[in-house]
Amino acid sequence: MSEKMALNNLREKFTKFLAPFVNKLGFINPNYVSWFSLFIAGISAWCFATATADSEGAKKLILATLLFAFAAFCDALDGQIARVHNKASSYGDFLDHTIDRIVDFGVIVAIGVNTAWLTSPHLGYAAGLATLMGSYMGTQAQSVGLGRNYGGFGRADRMAITFFGCLAAIWQAFNGVEDYGQIPLFNVEVNALSIVLLISFIGGIYTFFSRFTTARNELVAMISAPQGGEDSNEEN
Repeated sequence: MSEKMALNNLREKFTKFLAPFVNKLGFINPNYVSWFSLFIAGISAWCFATATADSEGAKKLILATLLFAFAAFCDALDGQIARVHNKASSYGDFLDHTIDRIVDFGVIVAIGVNTAWLTSPHLGYAAGLATLMGSYMGTQAQSVGLGRNYGGFGRADRMAITFFGCLAAIWQAFNGVEDYGQIPLFNVEVNALSIVLLISFIGGIYTFFSRFTTARNELVAMISAPQGGEDSNEEN
């Protein structure tokens, strides 16, 4: 509960911080901002996929991390523009969530296919799939009449882990720090980027089962609840 309150407080502070800037952007279509964030995230993913594990690669990782953060900023900005200037729409919401899923999967897989950091892409693919499955359970709960389920290892958590993991990878590359062994099952090296993927993989699985269990309990409670009718209206 306290973690959610902390995230909400940070979100509110960030919204207030951006308010003067957002107030001047009424001329912009928020959907264009969404597409722009996808473009920036795509460049970031390419940098993640091709950065080497040396000082030159560290420079590319810096660029990838900065672009990743900027894409996240644009992703937050489009929603604020839509709300403040009454430009919210069903298509905009659909587009925003679709791009979020593409970026989530794309960045994780891009890290996973980087052969300079990981000898096998399997952990990246597994982390990407687990992430998508966790997100799917949130929207699926909403599709059957329940509220949007944000429980588990959310997108904000994953982005924070990715950001700090990238900073650690930059430090590791600049200083020539070697890997710390291998991750069993996936047969990849233990380093800053593989740890990001491992946490995303475990977090995605946890999120899937957490949201599934929550949705199941809510649906069972709805089915088991007494239905209104003639008998319920009879007086004792």
